[in-house]
Amino acid sequence: MAMNVVGLVGWIGGWVALLGISTHTPNWAVWIFMPYFVYGLYRAVIQLRYFPTALQTLRTLQHYPWQLLTHTPRGLDEHPEAEDGGMWIEFPDPARPEGRRIPLTFVKHHRAYWWLRHIGGPRTKPELKARLEPLWFAGDPRFLGVVAVNGRRGAAPRRLHFLYRPSAFEQRAERRQWDDVTPDALERARRAGARFLESAPAATTAGQEP
Repeated sequence: MAMNVVGLVGWIGGWVALLGISTHTPNWAVWIFMPYFVYGLYRAVIQLRYFPTALQTLRTLQHYPWQLLTHTPRGLDEHPEAEDGGMWIEFPDPARPEGRRIPLTFVKHHRAYWWLRHIGGPRTKPELKARLEPLWFAGDPRFLGVVAVNGRRGAAPRRLHFLYRPSAFEQRAERRQWDDVTPDALERARRAGARFLESAPAATTAGQEP
């Protein structure tokens, strides 16, 4: 976040500075600055777009603890159980931690190039893939989560990236009913930022029909 703020101030500051310089130079000098005016404005917009994602990442981490995962399946091709195409990583189902795995995809590709290089394919260098072992994860893959890799000397997670299922955030996405999700898990996901969630199936008591 600190680097994002510095970058935003730097790109806007440079844009304003060159604009001021161009008012005291011949008209042809403006054309020299034009590439920066265009690119600087583009980069400022990119920096601004990061803030909602950063705040959502913070919100998720406030409600889910970090966990370290090893040997997580991942790939670049489309996953048959994913709600969106592209890069994916499978995480343990909280309801069945030793069984089923659920994929989360990189729906938003902003700042995802590092992950693309390291997830890679058959030709990806082993040392790049090794950076993804182990993975840090905080969240519930049925709804949303934050993925990260080990920092230097394994001190803390870094390269944080927010992942989510479109059905939990986008109104037009097809809703998915999870038959084993608890009301507490739904409420926790809502507090973490998920908006469009199906209600959990009502619990039944012995001798009563559902």
